[in-house]
Amino acid sequence: MKRVMIVGVSSGVGKSTLAREMGKRLDLPVHHLDALHWEPGWKEAEPDVFAARQKAVAAGDKWIIEGNYRPTYDIRAARADTIVYVELPLRVCLYRVVKRWWKFRGQSRPDLGPGCEERLDYDFLKFIVTTYHRRKREMQERLLSFQLENPSSEVIQLRSQRETAAFLNYMEQ
Repeated sequence: MKRVMIVGVSSGVGKSTLAREMGKRLDLPVHHLDALHWEPGWKEAEPDVFAARQKAVAAGDKWIIEGNYRPTYDIRAARADTIVYVELPLRVCLYRVVKRWWKFRGQSRPDLGPGCEERLDYDFLKFIVTTYHRRKREMQERLLSFQLENPSSEVIQLRSQRETAAFLNYMEQ
């Protein structure tokens, strides 16, 4: 596990937290796609700039890259030796998004770039609710495709908080 891609079914599923914990255990640098995508004031990076940033990170020998961003999935998947997929119930994801907003309201999260104060609005919550089940299906298709195209690579699926904790504990041994 030297080039790890962490994806999840939704915002709030725990991708960033898992990436930080794995980074500590594996001594790998962690890169958050939100930090590469968002510029100060919640301005989106131009698509070619965002892609170039990811290519630069993915070109490295060791990394953990967390985040979904479907349009640039292939950049990361082409270099990853491991994909970790996190899927928790929708209610847990929503709870965590609200909890994260409360914790970081008025400031930028560590996994975001500077100048992007934490926010929560109806459209974001609606996006999570209305895309959850579709994304769940799509991610299974992507993971299967990755396994078929990269038989020597590993796909790890974590579907509960207990599985995630056990996985992290296993990494410490």
